[in-house]
Amino acid sequence: MSSELRGGKKFHTRTVHNSWLKAQNQLYSPDMEVKIDTKEKFTVVTPIRPELSDNIAAQLAETCTGQLQKEVKNVVLNLSEVAGIEEGAAGTLAELQQAFYDNNASFVICSLQPAVEESLEKLELLELLNITPTETEAWDIVQMEEIERELLDGDDMEFDNNG
Repeated sequence: MSSELRGGKKFHTRTVHNSWLKAQNQLYSPDMEVKIDTKEKFTVVTPIRPELSDNIAAQLAETCTGQLQKEVKNVVLNLSEVAGIEEGAAGTLAELQQAFYDNNASFVICSLQPAVEESLEKLELLELLNITPTETEAWDIVQMEEIERELLDGDDMEFDNNG
């Protein structure tokens, strides 16, 4: 827990921060420095470090895949605070997205900074990842994918191959 002096008073940053986040229905993980905000149909995970390194991406993947065991499985990864990404971390995001879709859950990345977008483009991952400009648009994607899954799950028709 860090302390700082403001106006002659000592504040405990994490305590104040966590209290505010809890009031907003959000959690803060000091070990990985991410905010987790659970919505009705998805959870928003926001790394708050400026660099998404390989190690942080591995921890982030662990946090996100933990959502697959919960009632609200869909994840929106908000990268608005991330200014740079390592190559291995980018690959982890692609693997993470695939793990979610393999488990009938959505994984959408939103709010990319230009440098992160450029890195993903150079690594030829930009077109493979499910990316939206804003969190609102990510929510729209999650809703559409939920509807698709419901329609596919409810489709009891069998198709014959009479080739």
